[in-house]
Amino acid sequence: MTHHRTSIRRLLAAAFATAAMLVGVVAIGGQSSAQAATPGCGKSPTLRDGTYTIQSGGRARSYILRLPANYSSSQSYRLVVGLHWLNGSANDVVGNGFYGLQQRSNNSAIFVAPQGLDAGWANTGGRDVTLVDDILRVVENDLCVDTSQRFALGFSYGGAMSFALACARPTVFRAVAPIAGANLSGGCSTASQPVAYFGIHGTRDSVLNISSGRAIRDTFVRANGCTAQNPPEPASGSGTHITTAYTGCRAGYPVQWAAHDGDHVPLPTDRNASTSWVSAEVWQFFTQLGSTTPPSNPPSTPPSTPPSTPPPGGATCRAVATVNAWSSGLTADVTLTNTSGTPLNGWTLAFTLPAGQTITGGWNATYAPASGRVTATNVSYNGSVAPGASVSIGFQANHTGNSGAPSSYALNGTTCSTS
Repeated sequence: MTHHRTSIRRLLAAAFATAAMLVGVVAIGGQSSAQAATPGCGKSPTLRDGTYTIQSGGRARSYILRLPANYSSSQSYRLVVGLHWLNGSANDVVGNGFYGLQQRSNNSAIFVAPQGLDAGWANTGGRDVTLVDDILRVVENDLCVDTSQRFALGFSYGGAMSFALACARPTVFRAVAPIAGANLSGGCSTASQPVAYFGIHGTRDSVLNISSGRAIRDTFVRANGCTAQNPPEPASGSGTHITTAYTGCRAGYPVQWAAHDGDHVPLPTDRNASTSWVSAEVWQFFTQLGSTTPPSNPPSTPPSTPPSTPPPGGATCRAVATVNAWSSGLTADVTLTNTSGTPLNGWTLAFTLPAGQTITGGWNATYAPASGRVTATNVSYNGSVAPGASVSIGFQANHTGNSGAPSSYALNGTTCSTS
């Protein structure tokens, strides 16, 4: 542990001396709808428990896989990515049962433990996010995964990497649980999309001060639209922990914070307790999130159903918005459907914001200007929309009292239906 602390102190100094790198948002395989089937569903699997080598970013990387004892390709499973600490290993994560979650899962989840380069998660050039992308692609091509139920957690440097995954792949991971983490792995200072978030940190952490954990937590307090607050934390010497659920969060995107009276440890225990409380609380947090997350990106392949009939009036598009508002802010999700008989290859969607609304951030499109008549323009991965297919975009905005939905939609200059 002494070597670990010395190394991560050096790492922390270097990491905070440079600006954090924001990695682009791309969904694995484009699948993000509830219980979307992966190619491995219904397939006789070739993967088993074991250590595997994979080519990622032009070099050999490795990961350890653990399947449910009764794995069946006719059932879709949760998938949990467990990330090791600095100078730790994938074997260490397997050894502690993926922070205790493997036993909690009762054979309801597939577990993956990637191995970091140099026993850490520098994520230089996004290489470790790419590694997770590549692992999930291989695993989901062979095994049946519920793509609305992917989770990540880790301790210390692994906590930093789980935060980076939430920032870089918000449409891939349903929730993350950084334990004693910080913004060390090319994460972000402003998340573009919400992700359910459970942060855990010791008030007496001598390696990564609790302020680091609070900072990354607050990134998702903002992204998830939660009411800002200073959660209570246990007194020094109390030997306890306090878990707080934030209020006002966007439906389906809770934020939880657990502060414990302890140092830099992966599985803290309360005084006189024989086991850690972490696994029970993290598993409960993950499993409360049902397979009902609305899609943030369209499927990468056209749907097999016939194109929908264009609505009356000759419109060739449909735009429907869902707004979640709080005192002075809101998030809006807009589903744009191509109801024409021809594919879209690049698109702009213009709409009018109610007076007093100003966009502060968005996802799955670029937005300009920030108020009034706004134009959303496709990004690289969602410019093609087949007939009958949909693309989901969204934004966060401030408001001065009118939290209504956008109006007067026009796709590439043509008026859209809203029903």
